[in-house]
Amino acid sequence: MAKVGGSRWSLNGLVALVTGGTCGIGHAIVEELCEFGAKVYTCSRNESVLNECLKKWTDKGLQVKGCVCDVSSKEQRVQLMEKVSLEFDGKLNILINNVGTNIWKPTTEYTSEDYAHMMATNLESSFHLCQLAHPLLKSSGSGTIVFLSSVAGLVHLSGTSIYGATKGAMNQLTRNLACEWAKDGIRVNGVAPWYINTPLVEHVLGDKEFMEGVVSRTPLKRPGEVEEVSSMVAYLCLPAASYVTGQVIAVDGGFTVYGFQQPGY
Repeated sequence: MAKVGGSRWSLNGLVALVTGGTCGIGHAIVEELCEFGAKVYTCSRNESVLNECLKKWTDKGLQVKGCVCDVSSKEQRVQLMEKVSLEFDGKLNILINNVGTNIWKPTTEYTSEDYAHMMATNLESSFHLCQLAHPLLKSSGSGTIVFLSSVAGLVHLSGTSIYGATKGAMNQLTRNLACEWAKDGIRVNGVAPWYINTPLVEHVLGDKEFMEGVVSRTPLKRPGEVEEVSSMVAYLCLPAASYVTGQVIAVDGGFTVYGFQQPGY
């Protein structure tokens, strides 16, 4: 067993791309990877928020650069990867497909625009970025991809039929790429959170009745925190996880294994 602090537990000398790294889970992932020694490139649709984050990271001594990019746009994805390639001399060790969105509705109320938006943002963007990143990851000699999935891709969650479909497809893409690209030295895994305290879900977690429902179905009796997700993502990127690939790991306080609860137990 290697000691904590040894090379197996360090990302020193490695470079990473984290999409959507200026808020929520993505922000926590950027900082976690930097704290393990990685240089990180990130992107955001909001230039002012991006610049504010970059300044704060610089002030903290973290090695982060970034650009404005809407990953739902094919052209902007291509431009993003060109900038990453230039920044890291044609190599990339880590790709974190973090960007995602949801529109909560009953299935019969979704529009074709809702469907197209969520598919482009959640699934198409991740798939295409993997394609674009493949030669850079292969050139690095040791590549890692982590998808930010969701428990909605594993079990039913009301109001998320399209979102769940994108995450279920992402989970299968994780398995397929892990097998197809293993020969290229690329590991591929997914992390599937339950409700995490982020801006994306603050409007639903702020509802007392809804929060009580979340807590009642979660053995740990609370939503998760962004650092509890970013730590799993970072682990999957470490050399210590070198034999882990093709896995989708739930970070959910036990939600996905929680069945019927006998009163009094």
